[in-house]
Amino acid sequence: MKIVAVANQKGGVGKTTTAINLSAGLAARGQRVLLIDLDPQANATSGIGHEPNGRESMYHPLIGESTVEEKIIPSRLANLSLIPSGMDLAGVEIELARMDDHLLRLRNLLTQPKELNRFDFCILDTPPSLGVLMTSALASADEILIPLQCEWFGLEGLAKIVQVIDQIRDSGANPNVILEGILMTMYDGRTNLSRQVVDEVANYFPSQLYKTIVPRSIRIGEAPSHGKTIFEHDPAGTGSKAYGECADEFLTRHTVSTAAAAATSH
Repeated sequence: MKIVAVANQKGGVGKTTTAINLSAGLAARGQRVLLIDLDPQANATSGIGHEPNGRESMYHPLIGESTVEEKIIPSRLANLSLIPSGMDLAGVEIELARMDDHLLRLRNLLTQPKELNRFDFCILDTPPSLGVLMTSALASADEILIPLQCEWFGLEGLAKIVQVIDQIRDSGANPNVILEGILMTMYDGRTNLSRQVVDEVANYFPSQLYKTIVPRSIRIGEAPSHGKTIFEHDPAGTGSKAYGECADEFLTRHTVSTAAAAATSH
């Protein structure tokens, strides 16, 4: 099981949207996916169509009162399982900060699902902050995927999250974590600005930058309010096409045959 943290400390960049739709896209391609919502706002939970109830989150595993396996529930989508979030996770930040091993607790908890090999990928949706939950996710992940909006402020945020990843690696908390990819979101082809930001990222991170670019789309923004993925809400739209290509590119980058993956989903 490969653990992938979808992370950006800046809000409003398409992070949760990417976590939801990448997870759904991979699941539709026959991959066994576990989506863990680590954001107390529970947007990934509601966006995938599950009503947060506060009893199913990572709160109790993180404070040592249950296991991760006990919190995994099936989603309504084939091949996609979920650990929901809830407001109790907001309180766990304070409790974790008091613990000497707070950076490693989540990593240690995810050892069991890894060993059981129930899933091919575990996608972590992280909070839009640099708090304990975010840093715990970075310390737990094999890889980081950064959604980045096509704006100049996005470049400032990129520099900060890359710095934090370097700090996590250099501290010894997670020496092998890699920046797997940068996915450009909210692209507006009518503006020079969007193209300039993509070019700037390509100059500094040529191997990490995804070829797939997610366009600015009202439909992508609407889908979570209906508790649906973009593939369900607007299956023929540009958003569905982009996130489908994102899932294909993700699998190609992980040397998984997309044709074979698609075949296993039927």
